[in-house]
Amino acid sequence: MMEEVKEVTSALSVHGHNIKITDVVKDGDVLTFVIVSQKLSGTGEYHVDRTWDDFEWLQQHLFSQEDVPGIQGVIFPPLPAKANGNTSAKVIKQLGVLGLGEWQPYVKALETFLQLVATHKILNKNKAVEVFLTSSDAPGRQKVKKNIFNRLSQAVEEMRKEGHKDVDEFFQTERDHNLVLTGCTKTAAEKFLDMVLTEQKIAVACGHFSAALHLCVEPGEDPDKKAFSRLCVQISEVFNSMKKNMTSVAENNVNTLGLGLDQESRYQEAEKEMLFRRTCKLVELENATRNAEKAKPVKKEAMEELKTATKTEFQEICRVAKQEIKQFQGVRVKMLQQALVQWCERQLLTAKESADQFNQHLQAFREMTQ
Repeated sequence: MMEEVKEVTSALSVHGHNIKITDVVKDGDVLTFVIVSQKLSGTGEYHVDRTWDDFEWLQQHLFSQEDVPGIQGVIFPPLPAKANGNTSAKVIKQLGVLGLGEWQPYVKALETFLQLVATHKILNKNKAVEVFLTSSDAPGRQKVKKNIFNRLSQAVEEMRKEGHKDVDEFFQTERDHNLVLTGCTKTAAEKFLDMVLTEQKIAVACGHFSAALHLCVEPGEDPDKKAFSRLCVQISEVFNSMKKNMTSVAENNVNTLGLGLDQESRYQEAEKEMLFRRTCKLVELENATRNAEKAKPVKKEAMEELKTATKTEFQEICRVAKQEIKQFQGVRVKMLQQALVQWCERQLLTAKESADQFNQHLQAFREMTQ
C-alpha cells in the first residue's frame, strides 16, 4: 500500500501526450489495463497495471485539491463509467457506445482521459498523477478525503442555483450555450447508438439468412435441383457479404464518430459542472456582500474579511474558468474534427471494399445465366 499522496508542484517524469493503454486483461468482472508512458529522460518506459478503481482513485485525488487556487474553475477531464465486459441493456444505457463489448473505444476513452490530465497545467502538478503513471503499486484501495464534488452533491438546494442570473455576460452566454449543447450532444450520441445497434441487428439477421439458405441445398443429379441449390449458395454468399459489410460499418461508426460524440457529450457535462460550481461561488459572494452590508459594528470587520476572501476566491475561479473554456473549445473542435475525418475515411474504404465484393457476386450471377 502506497503512502498517502500529497499534492505538490512537481512536474511529471513522463510525456503526457503519448500515454498508451497497450493491453486489457479480464478476470471475472475486473478489467486490468496495461499503461505505458515514455520517460522524459528518454531512457525507457514505465509499464503499470491499473484497474478502473485505480482510475477512480486518481480522479478523486484531482477533485480533492481544495487548497489549489481557482481549482473550482477547472473543467475536469471526464472519466468513463466503469465497464466489466457485460453488454446488458442497463450497461449500454450507462456507457453508450463504450458499453458494446468492444475494448477499442473504451480503451481510447481512458487513454484520452489520462492524456488530458497529464497535459493539464494545473492537474498534472498533483503527485497522484505521477504515482498513477509510474508506481508499480496499485493505489485504488486507498481512501480519499471528501472533495468539492462530494460536498456539492450532498446539497440538494444547490440545484436551484443553476438558473441564477450571472453578473458576467461572458459566463451567462457560456452557460446558455452549454445548456443547449449538453442536450443536443447527449441526444446525438443516443441516436447514433440506436443506429449502431440497428446495424448490428441487421448484420446478425443477414448472417442467419445466409446460413438458412444452405438448408435449401439438395443433393442429386436433377438439373433443376442442382440449379436451385447453386442459386441458394450464391445468394447465401451475397448475404454473408452483406453481413460482413454491415459489421464493418457498425465497427467504423463506434470507433470514430460514436467515440467522438461520446467524448463530446461527457466533456459538455464536465463544463456544465464547472459552470455550476462557479455559479455557487457567485451566490456565496453575493450572500457575503449582503451580510457585510447588514452586519452590526461588532461583526462588521469579520464580515468584510469574509467578503474579501470570497471575492478573491471567486475572481481566481473566474480567471481559471475563462482559460479552461478557451482550451476546452479548442480541444472539443479538434476531437470532433478528427472523429469526423476518420469516420469518412473508414466508411469510404469499407464502401469501396464492399462494392468490389458485390461486383464479384454480380459477375457470378451473370455467369449463371449464360
